This record gives sequence, C-alpha cells and structure tokens, in this order.
Amino acid sequence: MSTPPLTLQDTDALAGAGVLEARLTGLGREEFARDIWARVPLLARGASDFSDLFSASAVDELVSRRGLRTPFLRVAKDGATLPDASFTAPAGVGATVGDQLDDTALWRSFADGATLVLQALQRTWDPVAQFTSRLATELGHPVQANAYVTPPQNRGFDAHYDVHDVFVLQVAGAKRWVIHEPVLRDPLRDQPWTEHRAAVAEAAAGRPYIDTVLEPGDVLYLPRGWLHAAQAQGAVSIHLTLGVHAWTRHALAEQLTRAALALLRDDPRMRGSLPLGADGPGDDLRIVREHLAAALAEADPAPLFHRTRRGQARPAPLGPLAQLAAVDHLTPDTPVRLRGALEARLEGRRLTTRVGWLDFTERELPSVARLLDGAVHSAGRLGPDLVDRLLRAGVLVPAAR
Repeated sequence: MSTPPLTLQDTDALAGAGVLEARLTGLGREEFARDIWARVPLLARGASDFSDLFSASAVDELVSRRGLRTPFLRVAKDGATLPDASFTAPAGVGATVGDQLDDTALWRSFADGATLVLQALQRTWDPVAQFTSRLATELGHPVQANAYVTPPQNRGFDAHYDVHDVFVLQVAGAKRWVIHEPVLRDPLRDQPWTEHRAAVAEAAAGRPYIDTVLEPGDVLYLPRGWLHAAQAQGAVSIHLTLGVHAWTRHALAEQLTRAALALLRDDPRMRGSLPLGADGPGDDLRIVREHLAAALAEADPAPLFHRTRRGQARPAPLGPLAQLAAVDHLTPDTPVRLRGALEARLEGRRLTTRVGWLDFTERELPSVARLLDGAVHSAGRLGPDLVDRLLRAGVLVPAAR
C-alpha cells in the first residue's frame, strides 16, 4: 500500500480561539485582522480583569523567591538601563551562581524611582505562559511577555518604537501613554529605533496620535514602529506587554533564498571557481542571476519556514516524574493527549514537532492523525505500543479525563 499524500497539523488553535476577542480587543479575529492588525493602534477600555494572569504578589514572588537570574530582569530609570551588577549578587552557599537577583538592591533601586522589567514571563510565570501560548496559536505569530513595574510618577524609557507588535495589558495602577505615528513603518528586527534617534525625538515632540491614561483592565495594541512613551501616575503601575514577533514577507524572502541556495549546491556550474585574476563579478554575474532565478522559481521554503517557526517557541511543560509514572503504569485505560504547543505536523508518514520527528507505519497513521485533534484518548484505542513510544518521546503526556 502506498503512503497517501497527507499533511495534518495539530488543532491546538482551537484552544486559543477567543483570546483576542474575549480578553484583549472585543473584536473577532477576522475584524481585527481586516481593520487593525499591523495598521493602526487600538485602545480597548475595560477589556478584561487580568488579576488571574499577573499581580503585585507575583512580582514579589518572582523577585524574592524564584532565584531568577539575568536576563530575566532589567532595571531602567529615566530612559537608561542600569548595569546588571547593580542589582545582582552571588546566590550563596550551595549555588555557584553569581548573577541572581538581589532583592535588597532591587528594592533600593525601585524606591529610588527605577522601573523593574521582568522579561520572558512566558518562561517563568505559568498563567502568563498559558495565555501567551493561546494567543500565539490564535495569531499564528510567536508571542513573548514582559512585565513593567513602575513607581508613581516615574518612567522607565524615553519615546521609542519596537520592532514587534505589542498588546499592553494594564494590571494595576494607572499609566499615561503618549503615542505618535511612526518615523519608519513596519521596521524589521535589524532596524531598531536607535538608528533613528533624531527623527524619533522630533516626532515625539509633535502632536500625539493618542494621549491617554490606561487603568486596570484596559488594553492598548500598537503595531511595530509606532512611537510610545509611558509614565506611571499616582500609584505603582504594573502592566504586561505581550510582544508579537510577526513573520514578515522579508523573512519569507530570506527563507526562500536559503532554500534556493541549498538547491544551487547541487549545480556543478555554480560550484565552479571564478577565473584567475578576476577583480569583479564580470559575466559570471549573469550566469549566477540566471541560475538563482531558476532556483528561486523551483525552491520550496515551507520546510525551512516550519522548522524555523518550531524553533521560535517551546512546547508546554513536561514533568519527568509524571511522565515516568505514565510509562511505568501504562494500561489500555490510561488517558493521554498531545502535549501542548508542539507545533506538530504530520506529512506523509513523518510527524515533526518541537521535540523532534518520528516516522510511522501505515497501520499507525490513523491513530497518529487522531491525536492531532488535541482531545484526550485512551491508550487502548490508540494502541499501547504506539502510546508508549510517544510518551517516551515527550509527544504525548498523561491526561485527566
């Protein structure tokens, strides 16, 4: 029996449906994509209560009890980032770590008006991790999260732009945001605002596009490139910034070019040396252009695109002890499910995921395809041997019915 042309992707996107509308914008995904996405800012008043995601107590726990190290925290004041050595210290007996956060030093900096920036919360705070994973699945672009904790009447950074879209979620306190139109629309990741300092400063001195105070529950969406500056008001301000690192056509062009160059490695003429004494491309440039154009027309960037996409995020957490218990006590009644955020794709007989790839027999394919619905299945229905293999690979995890 021949292998059917099969391409399936996990339906974890269903788990993320509604995050954008229900908690961030009040707009459906299609409406947001048509009218707002990558075009204009959007202010959503009272979008949601974010206390389930983050809070003042979460800040205190992360800073004082989690043993965080740099770069999971930055400290900024009056537009400048403070050196790491000013807020880190050795971890003490039994831990040869020299750059853990020093809560006393952080307290003194904070009391002196500095902003604490807790970075990559999708790695360190589970409620935020789950939320960003759902949002990323819904948007189709990677999402990371920072928290900004600013003392009253202080600011962390001067007017600037980001090279990624952001959703600002006001968690506690109030913060004034002043937004200006871009000086460079849709900047790429290697086009930071520091390359346009003078233009940014000039634009920020003009009439703002938005000048508003965010209260708890408010959300502000900013496309990349829009200038912004923020200052806490009469109480400590805590907000989450969800950074959406959008795939661009330029990034896709890079993937296509790399795929074309890979094809050209198999062309003996392209591997040939330039003539002796060549002081420029000469007529060889015409040959290269012709071959490159042909390779671009033939190249398929999709495999590289998906591989790069998988590498931009991590799968859902996996507990090694729970996983071992599931393997050791596997029965036909054991409930299992696909591990979250795997970015799993079944193409032909191969399943590719963020934790590697596996090949399957024709007989196993229907069970593997069934797993991609994200639902809970019994080991007996899928096949105990298959489930054992996928548990050991970290593709399946034990589930509660």
